[in-house]
Amino acid sequence: MAVKADKYADNVTGAFYVDKQCILCHLCSDIAPGHFKESADGDHDFVHTQPTTDEQIKLCLEAKEQCPVEAIGDDG
Repeated sequence: MAVKADKYADNVTGAFYVDKQCILCHLCSDIAPGHFKESADGDHDFVHTQPTTDEQIKLCLEAKEQCPVEAIGDDG
C-alpha cells in the first residue's frame, strides 16, 4: 500500500501519487500515459497530470490496481 509520506516530490498535487516503493516497471505509464511518466533521473515513475474525467480516473485506478509493488496512492 502506498504511503503518502513517502511520495516522490515530482508528483503533481492531487489525489493520485507514486511513492518510493516504485520499481520503474512502467506498467502505470503503459496503462495511463496521460498521467504517469518516468522521472528525469530515470529511477521511478510519477504522476505528471491528475485525472479529471471518469475515464481518466478509471485508467489511473487500473494502474493502481495492477501496480506490482502497490506504489500508487489515491487520496481521492
